[in-house]
Amino acid sequence: MRTPPTMPRLKGFRFPREIISYAVWAYHRFALSTADVEDLLAERGVVVSRETVRLWVNRFGPHFANCIRRDRPTPADKWHLDEVVVPINGVKHWLWRAVDADGAVLDILVQPQRNAKAARRFLKRLVAQFGHPRVVITDKLRSYFKPVHDFAPGADHRAHKGLNNLIEGSHRPTRRREKIMGRFKSPRQAQRFLAAHDQISIIFRPRRYRLSTISYRHARADAFGLWDGYAAEMTA
Repeated sequence: MRTPPTMPRLKGFRFPREIISYAVWAYHRFALSTADVEDLLAERGVVVSRETVRLWVNRFGPHFANCIRRDRPTPADKWHLDEVVVPINGVKHWLWRAVDADGAVLDILVQPQRNAKAARRFLKRLVAQFGHPRVVITDKLRSYFKPVHDFAPGADHRAHKGLNNLIEGSHRPTRRREKIMGRFKSPRQAQRFLAAHDQISIIFRPRRYRLSTISYRHARADAFGLWDGYAAEMTA
């Protein structure tokens, strides 16, 4: 990170914000544990504990995610919805995720059920944030049918598993993080982490196969610029 050194320190924090923002970035950008980030910082002469890294991630990860949500372009009106099992403390939960036609994650919601009530809750949440979609693509889970009709009455609902490959790929980073973290400990922890992780991934994981080398480097530079700006907005 290239956070300007002239930025004021965060009140109550011993380390400057460029170190804190770097730790949060490294943790979310790569499949790293807090111990891995601790070692990265140690190699740069910054001695902190893995618990300190965890506190930084929990405290400031949502800040960066909220900034990204605030500044992101208006999403496409074609939505892909899917749900995947997430074991939490030995109990099966479901991670509901929605992405737009460009692959940008709109929202996620961790819920204990995979039924019409859970689908309604998720659709209601999406429509409240983004308005009504033009197209909604889901798998053949019947729990979607009535909620989509109720909350997006004018949408073209396409229920076909073969059309949902776009969102299937968005679940892979979640699986990688599960292995690193040793599973999620609570629904609240899973919701907090995944809500931040998905948004941060949006700006640092552009679809590289669609970009030329020059375009990718420009996209990466833009992402770093945004991150530096968001670091300047951090508050204690």
